[in-house]
Amino acid sequence: MFRIRLLPVIFFIAAAAGWAFNADHTDIVMYNGKVITVDADFSIYEAIAIKGDKIIAVGSNEEILNLANRHTLKIDLKDHTVIPGIIDNHVHPIPAALSEYNKKIPTIETLNDLFEWIHKETLEKEPGNWIIHPKFFFTRIEEKRWPTIWELDSIAPDHPVFLNGSYMGMINTKALTASGINGSNDPALVRGKDSDRPTGLIKRSGFSKLSITNAETFWMEEKLEALLALFRKYNAMGITSVGAGSGGPDDLKILNELERKGGLTVRVCQNISFPFDPKLSPEEIEKVLGEFPYKTGQGNEWVKVGALKVVLDGGILTGTAFMGYPWGEKAVKVYGFPDREYRGELNFTRQELKNIIMVANGSGWKFTAHVTGGGGVDTLLAAYKDASLSVPLKGGRHSIIHGNFFSEKAIETMKALHIYADMQPIWFYKDADLLHEVLGESRMAHFQPYRTMMDSAIIVNGGSDHMVKLDPEESINPYNPFLAMWTVIRRKSQGGQVFNPEERVSREQALQMYTINNAYASFEEEIKGSLEVGKLADLSILSKDILTCHEDSIKAIKPVLTMVGGRIVHDDNSLNPTNGRRNR
Repeated sequence: MFRIRLLPVIFFIAAAAGWAFNADHTDIVMYNGKVITVDADFSIYEAIAIKGDKIIAVGSNEEILNLANRHTLKIDLKDHTVIPGIIDNHVHPIPAALSEYNKKIPTIETLNDLFEWIHKETLEKEPGNWIIHPKFFFTRIEEKRWPTIWELDSIAPDHPVFLNGSYMGMINTKALTASGINGSNDPALVRGKDSDRPTGLIKRSGFSKLSITNAETFWMEEKLEALLALFRKYNAMGITSVGAGSGGPDDLKILNELERKGGLTVRVCQNISFPFDPKLSPEEIEKVLGEFPYKTGQGNEWVKVGALKVVLDGGILTGTAFMGYPWGEKAVKVYGFPDREYRGELNFTRQELKNIIMVANGSGWKFTAHVTGGGGVDTLLAAYKDASLSVPLKGGRHSIIHGNFFSEKAIETMKALHIYADMQPIWFYKDADLLHEVLGESRMAHFQPYRTMMDSAIIVNGGSDHMVKLDPEESINPYNPFLAMWTVIRRKSQGGQVFNPEERVSREQALQMYTINNAYASFEEEIKGSLEVGKLADLSILSKDILTCHEDSIKAIKPVLTMVGGRIVHDDNSLNPTNGRRNR
């Protein structure tokens, strides 16, 4: 898969790129290591040199040390491995950063943990104040069930309670009455099979009807402080760039303000969630987009506009993903829906999607959609195919966010239209056990088929979907990229089961998912994603060699030093660099 290159040919490559090699112009050299470039040949070198924020050479120890002088920062790698900076293609940095700004959110592993937390909240908050868990996924606790409305009422009779599961939530009676929806026939409220009484389950479409009166608000400086702290945590995991999965102009303002103040240590490509009315005609959509002040690619190397995004269906953790078949009897028991024929939620028709895709593509936007079920994937791909008959899509790098279930036919369509797959291995790690129990082996055969997709030349992007909490292992969802890479390499769930081992990928492929593939997704493969001359000096030095260490040690890898644009943003002090500059 790779070859070792320790030849002076690197000087010719550098000269062709317009770089002059003068020892006075070399800021940093790293030597005595294993530099995994993730270039087209997966080349490996011993050393690397940096000037300003760019890589100016990779080569042998002798070649690179010859570029140093007494002012150069010298880092003896001591046989450590260097990789390109990790790019997490799908996070939600602003809500994640603020989620524990005022109070740490406990890790909920059982219903008893949940009940104890709610009880503690009732003692700390005045009656009538809302108790909200910002991201509660019952499928990840021991009992694998929602609490009942009666359980919530007994613990918090005087406080409205809302457990936000993104695409489905749970509320108590006080929340119903406080919001004035207790006796309504609102379709967002789930009712029992033999009763008109609400069960407490509420669909995403009903979240806006909850009269939440004591939601947290933050000043700009607090948002900047929280983001800075989160990005330092990302740096400690080797992350140097992220794709923000959703947001809007306000998020761009926050990120640009942090850049203006010199506080960014992570590069951000921000997707834009646009509130389309699906009933708009193509002409009306074009008018709305024409008045919008952004489009894909605008910005700079630190903050850039990403794709235009819509939310097509629900979520696999709440049973609201739109499937190609009914969720079935077991899903009724687990998720709480009374109808075994229920297939999930679908927010756009094929025609509505086609209209948006065509206008977005023609207006210079990359288009993407949140979709988590196989039926949603098929609907989106059909719309892409319909649009491709009228406009060329192949250069747009349009994508599917999550997807999860990809049939052979879906993969063929993606290959033909050059559709990227923005996937989250941590969902496999966390959720494959329960999904296998609910859906069965045959329906899980197409769940996150990484190897098949890569063998079909689909560019697969890796992301965590980090949303809430700050710890890289305990957050929702964990953003440890080495745990994610281990997951696609081992195909092993948190419960210890191996599902569809034929879909395992190589270590090199896993590393590509979190480096060069994600650079392609944001049209930035010419400036980052690999360690090549002329590219940004974004890199991470690892505690273990990701290509040769024991397979089960991959998830325990820790970066010992991380650089963004030649600037040290994380350092555990194990390498003790000498001379030159340190953190800015």
